Amino acid sequence: MRRSALSALPAIACAVAIAGCGLGAGKSTSGVVTLTVTRGFGTSAVGAVTEQSIPGSQTVMRMLERSFKVTTRYGGGFVESIDGHSGSSPRLDWFYYVNGIQASLGAAGTSVHKGDRIWWDLHDWTATDSIPAVVGSFPEPFIHGTGGRRLPVTLECASDTGTACSRVTAELGSIGVKVASQTIGTGSGSDSLGVIVGTWRDIRDELLATLIEHGPASSGVYARFAGPNDSSLQLLDPAGNIVRTLGAGAGLIAATAQTSTGPAWLITGTDVAGVSAAAAALTPARLRDHFALAVQGQGDFPVPMQGAS
Repeated sequence: MRRSALSALPAIACAVAIAGCGLGAGKSTSGVVTLTVTRGFGTSAVGAVTEQSIPGSQTVMRMLERSFKVTTRYGGGFVESIDGHSGSSPRLDWFYYVNGIQASLGAAGTSVHKGDRIWWDLHDWTATDSIPAVVGSFPEPFIHGTGGRRLPVTLECASDTGTACSRVTAELGSIGVKVASQTIGTGSGSDSLGVIVGTWRDIRDELLATLIEHGPASSGVYARFAGPNDSSLQLLDPAGNIVRTLGAGAGLIAATAQTSTGPAWLITGTDVAGVSAAAAALTPARLRDHFALAVQGQGDFPVPMQGAS
């Protein structure tokens, strides 16, 4: 979220207040926690740390400040720079995500839980200052969920993408995640994670898919389907401009959310082959540090793209 997950003055005030409260000692939290810092939507690494055990009073801000050189504003509620990297324009700021989900509080008010994957990224917010969910922390949020609470996972699959659906089910099963299968259009609800598998024609009427059609400002996803029968996949740059178009066999893995529902992952494509290609890309190695991923053949195209090609 823009400015250390602070999108409005009330949120800033809340984060600053929490930072000064002194949470006190708590029970120790065991489990590997990772903190990754990147720039440019994950395209440039700044650093990463892993901790096996953290104190119960640990917050995202405290962990960041212990591992990196951080400067702040607004009484410590706004991250200005990390290891010397700061916004060089009015539309370049630090944002952070926990387990691939945009945080709802400032970093000083967000507790760290067992297994959390915390990701800070310095990026351009010309097209949107809100990206509700990203895929680059996979297998999170499926293992540890949000706020220290694991969430049930629902899987919706189109009838013509059975092979891709089986592959997604197997990948989630390999990390110990059981899914509840249901019909496309049922929705995942506010206390669960949804995974939707199908061609864009299969899923375009889904509420969260509609957000993607409306562009990054609605969904936080820098890609959209277009052309006759949704036969092409347009990849956007940080400003929301089309820089590349993929055709037959193109797939997309993206995540988004709205206030009334939990995050949902969309594994989709221009056709069945594209959906299968996207399902094959559902691995930690291929999704690592990507906000969303388009695929075609043997090519991976992280989005947003950083320039025309």
